[in-house]
Amino acid sequence: MISQDNLLSLDKISIICNEDVRESLKVADYTCKILNNSGLNARINTFSSPDSKTSLVITVGGDGTLLKAARLYAPKGTPVLGINLGRLGFLAQLNPDEIDALPNQLINTRYTVQKRMMLSSFNDKILALNDIVIKGDSFSRTSKLFLSINGRVVCDYLADGIIISTPTGSTAYTLSAGGPVIMPELEAVVIVPICPHTLTARPLVIPASEEISISSCKTCNKLKLSADGQETIDINTDSSVKIQKSSIQAKLVILEKENNGFYSILRKKLQWGVGPER
Repeated sequence: MISQDNLLSLDKISIICNEDVRESLKVADYTCKILNNSGLNARINTFSSPDSKTSLVITVGGDGTLLKAARLYAPKGTPVLGINLGRLGFLAQLNPDEIDALPNQLINTRYTVQKRMMLSSFNDKILALNDIVIKGDSFSRTSKLFLSINGRVVCDYLADGIIISTPTGSTAYTLSAGGPVIMPELEAVVIVPICPHTLTARPLVIPASEEISISSCKTCNKLKLSADGQETIDINTDSSVKIQKSSIQAKLVILEKENNGFYSILRKKLQWGVGPER
């Protein structure tokens, strides 16, 4: 029997779609119809007008849509479930052809609610479920970046940037930059330099309790910080940026279905360990 901590409230379901993804509004309308016909209370909302009383958010789009919703609703403790219309859909749980079965899965508690670690900066004004990335603001120049952990200098990088990633984000930008894959349940942070000008710079995995500080030389150009590749701010090079595990956690709904475990998704989505075809 599912525990109360993992039991969803289905009182008020908000469906949020990515209007930049073709067919997203059509799929959102269909999902809303299917849920309401099953006796659930669902309506379509937007990112610009979120419903603070929503008990469950269903996103229609790609992983980017889900990440945006997670950052918006995590402070409210609202779980998020994704319907994938994007290319990869590593976090999104459903494909459009599985929507008809969704009401039965929700009503009969065929799911789990996973709490996922998030990163924060500037006192939780910046939240990230996947990663926080710091880069220079010039495409033609590398940046000098200094890494400190718990107030102690670790190393410096001459690189295009640096990625600070959660386990959830280890299969995203971090993986493309040469970082390791980490189970989502682990409490850890991955630090990966982007295109470093050295052969000795390697990804670093540290406990989630550590406080990370990134700074740059004062003569360098301004830096840019982005959260999940979506929310971007400028940073002055005369101050350091502190990044740490947030006290806020995202809640992701994981549906019970065949081959939906983490290792199965790695193999299916990323062709993990799949040999060449004969």
